[in-house]
Amino acid sequence: MKVFCGRANPTTGSVEWLEEDEHYDYHQEIARSSYADMLHDKDRNIKYYQGIRSAVSRMKARGQKALVLDIGTGTGLLSMMAVTAGADFCYAIEVFKPMADAAVKIVEKNGFSDKIKIINKHSTEVTVGPDGDMPCRANILITELFDTELIGEGALPSYEHAHRHLVQENCEAVPHRATVYAQLVESRRMWSWNRLFPVHVQTIHGEQVIVPPLELERCPGAPSVYDIQLNQVSSTDFTVLSDVLPMFSVDFSKQVSSSAACHSRQFEPLASGRAQVVLSWWDIEMDPEGKIKCTMAPFWAHSDPEELQWRDHWMQCVYFLPQEEPVVQGSSLCLVAHHDDYCVWYSLQRTSAEKNGGVYPARPVCDCQAHLLWNRPRFGEINDQDRTDQYVQALRTMLKPDSVCLCVSDGSLLSLLAHHLGAEQVFTIESSAASHRLMKKIFKANHLEDKINIIEKRPELLTSADLEGKKVSLLLGEPFFTTSLLPWHNLYFWYVRTAVDQHLGPGAVVMPQAASLYAVVVEFRDLWRIRSPCGDCEGFDVHIMDDMIKRALDFRESKEAEPHPLWEYPCRSLSEPQHILTFDFRQLVPPHPLRAEGSINLRRGITVAGTPTASRLCTSSPHQTAERR
Repeated sequence: MKVFCGRANPTTGSVEWLEEDEHYDYHQEIARSSYADMLHDKDRNIKYYQGIRSAVSRMKARGQKALVLDIGTGTGLLSMMAVTAGADFCYAIEVFKPMADAAVKIVEKNGFSDKIKIINKHSTEVTVGPDGDMPCRANILITELFDTELIGEGALPSYEHAHRHLVQENCEAVPHRATVYAQLVESRRMWSWNRLFPVHVQTIHGEQVIVPPLELERCPGAPSVYDIQLNQVSSTDFTVLSDVLPMFSVDFSKQVSSSAACHSRQFEPLASGRAQVVLSWWDIEMDPEGKIKCTMAPFWAHSDPEELQWRDHWMQCVYFLPQEEPVVQGSSLCLVAHHDDYCVWYSLQRTSAEKNGGVYPARPVCDCQAHLLWNRPRFGEINDQDRTDQYVQALRTMLKPDSVCLCVSDGSLLSLLAHHLGAEQVFTIESSAASHRLMKKIFKANHLEDKINIIEKRPELLTSADLEGKKVSLLLGEPFFTTSLLPWHNLYFWYVRTAVDQHLGPGAVVMPQAASLYAVVVEFRDLWRIRSPCGDCEGFDVHIMDDMIKRALDFRESKEAEPHPLWEYPCRSLSEPQHILTFDFRQLVPPHPLRAEGSINLRRGITVAGTPTASRLCTSSPHQTAERR
C-alpha cells in the first residue's frame, strides 16, 4: 500500500507531498542503523562470544539447564552464539518488527529455529507462565542495550524489569558488569561548542566587542551528551587536569535500579587550570572475574593502543560542566557523576558528598534558548574568530553610510557586525520564536535593542511596513538555518532572496553573491564499515541482514546523503576536488532544475573495488537532492 507523506524541504522551505511505501520510515531507519557497524565490530563480537561460553559453562557446571533471555536481539547473533555454546533454549526479544522478522529468518537459515524463539515485543511486555511468552524465568541474561552514554537507550529500566519479572535470582549475565570512567580537562576548543565567547570587531572607531548575555553565561547548557570520536581530537586541543577516574559500576547479574543516583570521586588536579569539560567512556566485563573486557577507552587511556577497535555505534562522551571552575594543582576536589534512568551529567564540588550534606546540582536544563537553537558545531562556528574576520572583511567592501541591511539567517550575529561597521539601519528576520527571544537578549546585552529591528515572521511574508517603507540595499546571510541538515540545505537562502526581491532597492547587493558545490572521491579508513555487507559474522550467516539493508538503501530517502562531521573520520582523497555547480544568488531561483554531468578522474594507480579510473557523476540542484556516484 502507498501513502502520501508531507515532508518539509529544507532547501526550498516548502512542504512537499510525496507517495511513499507504507513502511518507508522503517526503511530509512534500517538503512541508517548501526547494525552493520555492530556486526563488523569484531572485538565486541569475540568478547560477547567468550562471555556467553563462560556463562553457559558455569550454569552447566551447576547441573542446571541453560535458559537464555536475550533482550534486544537484533539479528539474533548473540542467541545463536548461546545455542552454539550449549544453551538449551533462548528467548530472543526484539521490539522493532522489521528486525524481529529478519531475526526469525536468520535463525532459521542457520538451523536454530528449534532452540531460539523470537519475541516481537518490548521486554517490559513479555509474560512468563504456562500461557506466556516464556514458560519460566531464564537463568542467563544476555543484552546489548548500550549506547555511547551506556544508559541512553534505557538499559537501566530494562534490566530493572528483567530482574523483577523475567530472570531468576542469582542469574548469570553477559555482560556481567559495566564501569563508567571520566577525566577532567581544560579545552578552549571543546568549551567553544557550549558557550558564546566575546566576538571582536575592528571598526574605524576602534575595536567593538559583542558580549554574550549574562543569562547565557550563567546557563548550565543542554543536558544531552556530545558523543564523539575522541581519538580524532588532537592532544593539543585539551589539557588533562585529572587522572582517569572510575566513576560508577553496574552489576547486571543482580537487581538493577533505574532511580536517580550520584557518585563522587575525590582527586587532586594534575595541573592548575580551568575545569570545563569531562571526557567519559565505559567498559563492559563479560565475566565475573573481569578477564573478558570490551573497552571504549580512547588511545591515551587504552591498555593496548595498537589493538584499538574502531567503532561508530559506541564512541566516547563529552560533557560540559555547568560552569567553568578554576582548579589548583594538588588541591583536593570531588568530581560527581549524576544519572537518572536515561541520562548522565557531571558536576565539580569542593567538598565530598558527606561534607556537602548530599546536596548536588539538578540535571542541567537550558534556560537561555541558545543551547536549544544552536547545536554544538554551530556554537563552534560562531566562536571562530577567523570566520568572523572574513565576514567583517567582506562587509567592509559592501557597506555604505546609507546602507539599509536585511539579515536572513537563524540566530546570526551578522546584523551586529553590520551595525558596528556603519550601516544606517539594520533589520533581521527571525522566523522562530526561540531565535527571536535569543537575539533580543543578545541585542540588549550589547545595548542595541533600539538599533537593530527584529522581524519575527517567515521571509516570504515580509511586507514593506516591516521595513518601515524602506528598500534594502544589502541582503545578508551566512547563510545558516536551523532546518539545514546538509550544507546544500542552506540554499534556502536563494529561495529567501527570491521571495524578498520586491523589497530590494535598485543596485542592491546580495551577500554572499554565490555558492559553489564541489565533490571529491575519498576512501575512508573506517567509516565504510557502517554500510558494508557482513556476510558471515563469527561463523553465522547474516546475509539476510545485508540484503535487508541493501533493499532499504534503494528507497529514495535512504539514498540521500548523510550528515557526518568528517573531521572525525580519517580518509584519503582519490581524486582532485571537482567543481560541480555554481549558484548565483544575484539572480532569482531559475524555474528549471540545475543539472551537471561529468566524470571525475581518479588518481593514477588507484583501484577502488575493481572500478575504472574515472567515476561518473550526476548532480541536480537545488530542486532535487544532490547525488554522487
